[in-house]
Order: sequence, then structure tokens, then C-alpha cells
Amino acid sequence: MDITVEELKERLDNGEELNFYDVREEHEFEEDNLGAILIPLAELPDHVAELEPLKDSEIIIHCRSGARSGKAQKYLESLGFTNVRNVLGGILAYRELEEEA
Repeated sequence: MDITVEELKERLDNGEELNFYDVREEHEFEEDNLGAILIPLAELPDHVAELEPLKDSEIIIHCRSGARSGKAQKYLESLGFTNVRNVLGGILAYRELEEEA
């Protein structure tokens, strides 16, 4: 189940506590981030143990455009995670939404 940038922005603006992860590379994260926890896609298998307590909780994952986060979503779902949400359009769509506001 995916999440739109509109829903994500609303939830962030409301100060909701989210299990929110960014699967881009560190240099991308340093340039611009939304406050998510950085776990680069290639390192995701190394972090499964720390994510394990969230197996049945909502996890929101984003990247630049939605492609890497989609891969991360499929990977976690293959391990039995039940509520992983990919941010459609990624940070590019999120920043575009902010510019329109």
C-alpha cells in the first residue's frame, strides 16, 4: 500500500510520530531530507533486525523518485513486514507539492 506526498505532508505537518525511513544515499540525504531515518537501500539487509519490532506497524519509506523505496518495500514485504508504504514520487514530488503551496 503506497502513500501520497499529500498524505505524508499532512501527517508530518501535524507532527505525527512516524516510522519514516529514507533509502537514498548519504550524500543525497545530506543535501535534502524530510526528517526520516537514513538507511541506504544497499544497507537495508543489515538493518532488518532493528526494524523487526515494526513488522506489523506502519513503515513509510521514501527515496528520490519512488523507485528505490519501491524495491525496499518489496524486500521488507518478502520478509513478512505487513504495512510498508512507499511514498509515491519520492522527495521530488514532495518538494514539488511544497512549491505549489
